[in-house]
Amino acid sequence: MSNQITTLLLTTLLTCTLSLTANAIPKPGKADLKSPAKYTVIVEMQNKSLGSFQIDITRKWAPNGADRFYTLVKKDYFKDIALFRAIDGFMVQFGIHGNPAVSKVWREAKIKDDPKATPKVSNDRGFITFATAGPHTRTVQLFINTNNNAFLDSQGFTPFGKVDKKGLQIFDKVFKGYGEKPNQGQIQAQGNNYLSKSFPKLDYIKSIKLK
Repeated sequence: MSNQITTLLLTTLLTCTLSLTANAIPKPGKADLKSPAKYTVIVEMQNKSLGSFQIDITRKWAPNGADRFYTLVKKDYFKDIALFRAIDGFMVQFGIHGNPAVSKVWREAKIKDDPKATPKVSNDRGFITFATAGPHTRTVQLFINTNNNAFLDSQGFTPFGKVDKKGLQIFDKVFKGYGEKPNQGQIQAQGNNYLSKSFPKLDYIKSIKLK
């Protein structure tokens, strides 16, 4: 009887744990939340020596992008997010979740493009933009321009916010030695386990919260 009770308790505990884990995954809804016309977020870096900084978002620059970013922040998506693609003199990219289960549910949560023929702002140094693989394919990956990348303006890359001066200094300091070596497919499949083993010097975003 004692063994049966123990087995029952363990089964119940495992079921509850799996349920809590599933409920903890920030999942996309049927539609993104509508963001305020302007809002600010605080980005805290995992490396305490880098500190924190803020990003100011202006919705009219790219409404769909601003709404998606606002939704991700509200859902507490940004936890221990690797800066997995950092190219000196160009940009720093992030957004793939460290938990493969979270990546899986957001992989197909695509948003429509914002107007690109006459962009409200350019991909100048300090501006944040969603990465895209073609028309209407933006999901959760973002990059910070660390140089003037105006050539991206006509390719569907529409900025929606700007990093403050301190943030730019941080992105100039983050580790860029791996370049484009981290494999995005493996990050999606294995998460931060893959990155910590193969690319231990990468910098991470600890959290992004609304100010």
